[in-house]
Amino acid sequence: MTEKPEASSQEEKVEKIEKAAKPEKKKKPGKKIYTLYKIENDKITRLRPTCERCGPSYYMADHGDRYTCGHCGFTRYKLAEK
Repeated sequence: MTEKPEASSQEEKVEKIEKAAKPEKKKKPGKKIYTLYKIENDKITRLRPTCERCGPSYYMADHGDRYTCGHCGFTRYKLAEK
């Protein structure tokens, strides 16, 4: 009896194919909570405004030239300084 050489060569190819390990991605350090508040004379104030549509519990993100609400998408542009 003769064995088919094709079957053995396919098995060898399957054994040789291995996935390369992906390098681990470095995690960015998160923004610290103390950067969002200002403490003066025993009073705490928020540095970012609240959303006009959503209410007082939703704060807006600072994007350089504008503030944006992550909940509803409302955008308020900052005034240009001259």
